[in-house]
Amino acid sequence: MTPAPTDADRRRLLQAALGFAALDCAPVSTWLGTWRGIGLVAAGMARQGYDLALTRYADLGWRATFYATGREHSPTGASGSAFEVSPHRAVQAAAWETLARA
Repeated sequence: MTPAPTDADRRRLLQAALGFAALDCAPVSTWLGTWRGIGLVAAGMARQGYDLALTRYADLGWRATFYATGREHSPTGASGSAFEVSPHRAVQAAAWETLARA
């Protein structure tokens, strides 16, 4: 029987998926480049202790910011943020930045 993955295992898998998504790896981009993919990244980050704020700025793009869970949502050293043309790119970039800082 395979043991259940730990939070550290999940973190490594999330970082690997985000790394491949940044390379425009077709299967990963197809998987994470949707609203469902945004939900998967948000759920993975929630397991790591982060909340997501995603804001659309008219036709300019999207800002995604991950904040430490359970705190007032104000930027800290553990926060990560990204502004991109698409929501999934913003979420992926912000998640990558947040995990790199942690």
